[in-house]
Amino acid sequence: MGKDLAERFPAARAVFAEADGALGTPLSRLMWEGPEDELTLTHNAQPAILVHSLAVHAVIRDQVTPVAAAGHSLGEYAAYGALGALALPDAVRLVRRRGELMLEAGRSRPGTMAAVIGLDGERVEQVCGEASTAEAVVVAANFNAPDQTVISGDPEAVERAGALLKSAGAKRVLPLKVSGAFHSPLMTPAQEGLHDALQAVAFRDPVAPVVANASAEAVDRAETARAQLDAQLTAPVRWVASMQRLAVLAAGAPFLEVGPGSVLSGLLKRIVPGVAVTNLGTADEAAEFLHRQGDA
Repeated sequence: MGKDLAERFPAARAVFAEADGALGTPLSRLMWEGPEDELTLTHNAQPAILVHSLAVHAVIRDQVTPVAAAGHSLGEYAAYGALGALALPDAVRLVRRRGELMLEAGRSRPGTMAAVIGLDGERVEQVCGEASTAEAVVVAANFNAPDQTVISGDPEAVERAGALLKSAGAKRVLPLKVSGAFHSPLMTPAQEGLHDALQAVAFRDPVAPVVANASAEAVDRAETARAQLDAQLTAPVRWVASMQRLAVLAAGAPFLEVGPGSVLSGLLKRIVPGVAVTNLGTADEAAEFLHRQGDA
């Protein structure tokens, strides 16, 4: 994970080294050598994804003038880091703490999540309300695409909502392998701890607006960025509205998905048909992008 970037680009290598120093542990070794079951634990996976994303950004930074940015859940931290609102050491330590708090919350009150395919988000949200009780809650947690919403909450409520959603016309309800009910009220204990961590970190105004998950509004001030990250942990990821807002801000500029994988590019194409998007996650992809920019 990201090893090819570090081997090929000094700028990426410097990001990994700085992150290791900030954490006081060789995260890069875990990313490159495993073991995978340790890497996928949320308190390791979150900083790993963040560092990978910021390493790619470091490679292409001089060839890109950002108009606006957004990141899905954890990715919002990477967006603020890339646009100068958060220093890398602060971002990686915040994200490590975020993962620890989320893991603790998931262990103290086990929850789960499921992806709902083939039903609009408004209907999913309505059914979640019907399936929730005083003892067990389920909410729409990630509005990922017009026909894909992730639900989150107590296992019995998620199961109950899944049955109701199938009756309401959902094509599929797919359980997700997660360590907690993220972006739901079950994360309230984690939010309390994260609030303190956010208050202890210096934020700066981003060099371009960042569209926040919780509000789908453009953020261009340091204190608003802090407040949005504070709210994000228990609020839904309003990705459809965020991408629609980002497309307006972009005003025709091409999109870049920076970091591991290409999931967000696929979602974007379903939200904003016809948009131009380039994936930048590997050394080869970064090198090809730099080559094209050099020819421009």
